[in-house]
Amino acid sequence: MAPDQASRAAARRRRQLWAGVLALVGLVLLIVGLTVADGVAAWVEVVVAVLLLVTSYVVQHLARRESVYRSEDRR
Repeated sequence: MAPDQASRAAARRRRQLWAGVLALVGLVLLIVGLTVADGVAAWVEVVVAVLLLVTSYVVQHLARRESVYRSEDRR
């Protein structure tokens, strides 16, 4: 594996790790916001959880896009 490919693979793994962490935190906040918290705190937690989950999806999509959609000459 070329150094350039190795650095791309490492960046992709790092993005996927961050996407997983964001998704996990988002799910925990969503569960807490829907079950334990009440009032304004619950709504704030649910909104933050949804934002984290959407951010996680975007980061994961960007990590996969680089490896799936790159042109044949770069593979």
